[in-house]
Amino acid sequence: MEETVAYLRERITRAPAAVLVLGSGLGTVAEELSDPVRLPYAEIPGFPRTTVDGHAGALTVGILEGVELAVLTGRWHLYEGWSPSQVVAPLRALSSLGANLLLLTNAAGGIRPGMRPGDLMIIADHLNLMGRNPLVGPSAGVRPCFPDMSAAYDPEVRRQLAACALGAGISVDEGVYAALPGPSYETPAEIAMLRRLGADAVGMSTVPEVIAARALEMRVGAISCITNVASGLAPGPLSHAEVLRVGAQVRDRLATLLRLAIPRLAAPNLATEA
Repeated sequence: MEETVAYLRERITRAPAAVLVLGSGLGTVAEELSDPVRLPYAEIPGFPRTTVDGHAGALTVGILEGVELAVLTGRWHLYEGWSPSQVVAPLRALSSLGANLLLLTNAAGGIRPGMRPGDLMIIADHLNLMGRNPLVGPSAGVRPCFPDMSAAYDPEVRRQLAACALGAGISVDEGVYAALPGPSYETPAEIAMLRRLGADAVGMSTVPEVIAARALEMRVGAISCITNVASGLAPGPLSHAEVLRVGAQVRDRLATLLRLAIPRLAAPNLATEA
């Protein structure tokens, strides 16, 4: 971690106020940064490599609507073979540079009745069914080990995201995200179980970063792009190609929402509530 932070300090002259993680097929916001510095993950010590289509694998730091922003285009997943502590290592490094706000996007399967591909869902809470936690073990490097998760997704961040969406005429909903390890899609029986547990959408990411961010005392907000209806609820088989196709269709709306929300969310006097 010391080597990672030293490398980033040498190449990034600004201190990012916020970190934005872009999920499958959603990586266009990085192209809108002014005065950008782009660093491929492969060149950054301690950064894992991305192996999934739709995850470009680059850190771009620049200015968006007046906010110093670090954008991670592509993320890491447990199913790629990385440990939870490796998945959150880039977030730890960027937190060390001063970032105190984390915004995440992901592609997810819709479980709640009425959800359709292309819908956007602000995550209000999650179910961690991955069987792993990034705070486990002496090498996790994130303290405290027992962060409060009663408001993991900052209520004021969620309100601001919803208000910006309303002002822009972008339809959003709010719900619970279930995280499973993947990489196989869920069976119809598993989706029925998740629905009974209270999940509105399901995916294979996001939760490790949220847990680590709360331990780092970062404010957190997250948006799921519903790229498909979950197994057993859709008329045909699921595919990653469909995820990328729908992600491409919705990313302009998502970029508009983030462009409006980030200046509000990065304001130093943003009030938070438990």
